[in-house]
Amino acid sequence: MTTVSVAPPTPAVVDLPAIVAGVRKTFASGRTRSVEWRRAQLRSMERLIVENETAIAEALAQDLGRQPFEAWLADIASVAAEAKDAAKNVGKWTKRKHRLLEVAQLPGRAWIEYEPFGTVLVIGAWNFPFALTLGPAIGAIAAGNAVVMKPSEVSPASSALMAELVPKYLDRDAIVVVEGDGSVSQDLIAQGFDKLCFTGGTEIGRKVYEAAAAHLTPVILELGGKSPVIVAADADIEVAAKRIAWTKLMNSGQICIAPDYVLADASIRDELVEAIKAAIDKFEAESSSGKPIVNQRHFDRLVATLAATKGEVVIGGGSDAGAIKIQPTVVVDPDPDEPLMQHEIFGPILPIVTVHSLDEAIEFINSRPKPLAAYLFTKSKRVRERVIKEVTAGGMVVNHLLFHFSTAKLPFGGVGPSGIGAYHGRFGFEEFSHRKSVMTKPTRPDVTSMMYPPYSERAKKLARKLF
Repeated sequence: MTTVSVAPPTPAVVDLPAIVAGVRKTFASGRTRSVEWRRAQLRSMERLIVENETAIAEALAQDLGRQPFEAWLADIASVAAEAKDAAKNVGKWTKRKHRLLEVAQLPGRAWIEYEPFGTVLVIGAWNFPFALTLGPAIGAIAAGNAVVMKPSEVSPASSALMAELVPKYLDRDAIVVVEGDGSVSQDLIAQGFDKLCFTGGTEIGRKVYEAAAAHLTPVILELGGKSPVIVAADADIEVAAKRIAWTKLMNSGQICIAPDYVLADASIRDELVEAIKAAIDKFEAESSSGKPIVNQRHFDRLVATLAATKGEVVIGGGSDAGAIKIQPTVVVDPDPDEPLMQHEIFGPILPIVTVHSLDEAIEFINSRPKPLAAYLFTKSKRVRERVIKEVTAGGMVVNHLLFHFSTAKLPFGGVGPSGIGAYHGRFGFEEFSHRKSVMTKPTRPDVTSMMYPPYSERAKKLARKLF
């Protein structure tokens, strides 16, 4: 496997207008519209990931303290698989979708023509820098767009590695990485792209949306929110506890679809708490010092949130300011109005709220902003179907968590304040494509001649019958 330097980039003056103009020129040449070009770039994207697995894992360890297996699972395997799937299917995706016309429209033919938007900007996130930067770019490339990627500066080693690898593997005239802070993102948005994809927090998402609106740039916003977990009275508690603990501790809980809080039926709450404690003890036996937090600002926010809780801290609660680490923590029955329950946690802190019925759990979720994900543990088909129908969320998983993100067969995206648009697999191709309506008509015989002015009574009667 290739090992690549991951040293942080040195500051440099970047001519953003010139970079964007160059990418636009490449798109205007027609090069990226070719299915062969798209397939070649997607295969190269897969190679970029697979051949540099070690370097990617090292960058993620440097930025986030990520374990190698978790780096592979979340940022390497998923991106490589999606690129491979897109390369295999892009020819089929680009085919016209013919539509049968109504009798009144005959003779004629109609179809949907998929065409690229043009030049696309992808602004990635720091928590899964490769999956959330290169991942959306796969859909944009499959759709035939030219792409500018802006990785997050909060994960500098990963950003630098992408900046180094992308021009080595991909078409450097059509697919470009630009590094920098939030001001660079704003300057890029000001260039007026044809489509924009942003992954990050809701607050920054609003600013991105506002900046894009000035140019009428259509957006995909992958945001977040407080993703709930309902644990019903009939759930398999042992399995639920292991899966909740595992996914909450992955990447130190710094995942936009991590379980943010649990709504546990009163009859099984204490059993669930004990099972989660046992799972955490087992999973963290070799790392008792706590979970690493990305930077001091996020650490301070989490510590303050935990200090303000009115709930009972039943597991963990400790922190190490010097190492910027927080112990896996479980808080039972915090006040619904306190910061822990009002804002996305994005850390290894798990509130468990007691509910006395499924009605109460559903009402609790639906009284709050729509989340990016919702989870349910139950053995009952009746409970499953009710929650699926009554709880609104970007996506839902029953008896597990997170896995809907890692499949190319389902769209991934939010709803309302948790996001706009969805991608992955064919859904990503369609999200980054303009679906152009096309209709063709013969000139002879000219069947519309009977409806030309002056309008006869016969023409009026015929039109009413047809339309």
